[in-house]
Amino acid sequence: MLNFLKQCLTALCIGVLLLVLTTVAEAQAPAPDDAVGADGLVRVRSAYPLDETVVRLRQDIAAKGITFFQEVDQARLASGAGIALRPQTLLVFGNPPLGAQFLTSNPYSGLDWPVRVLVVQEGDGSVWVAWTDFAWIARRHGIADRDQQFAMATSVVQSIAASVRGR
Repeated sequence: MLNFLKQCLTALCIGVLLLVLTTVAEAQAPAPDDAVGADGLVRVRSAYPLDETVVRLRQDIAAKGITFFQEVDQARLASGAGIALRPQTLLVFGNPPLGAQFLTSNPYSGLDWPVRVLVVQEGDGSVWVAWTDFAWIARRHGIADRDQQFAMATSVVQSIAASVRGR
């Protein structure tokens, strides 16, 4: 009887350990392509190297008549500070008549506007385009009266990311 109880206790411990490990692994795993992570991050794999991805995104932004504000080479800035960082570039752009509508609902949403898209080269060489999901931004700032505008912003950034989407 004692051996049976030991076996049951061992099986229970192993089951709990597997459950914990699975939960931790799922929490740390990146969201699949185009899925919104719990942190609001959307990622799309690029079919191009980082520099070409940035050029193509900027071309698509310009072709859509969207205002381009800034390109920040974060790896270069880190290097200037003596810190090694994989290649990554932040693009900042937007449509002021659209973005201002979020600010009129909650001025603190200006922390997330204009739109920011990050292009990152992972350690394996893959290049990803990432941004914060607009529905997540709406929840973050308690904006419930701009659904149509958030849908438009989502559509635009998805269209821009599609210009480099991996096959």
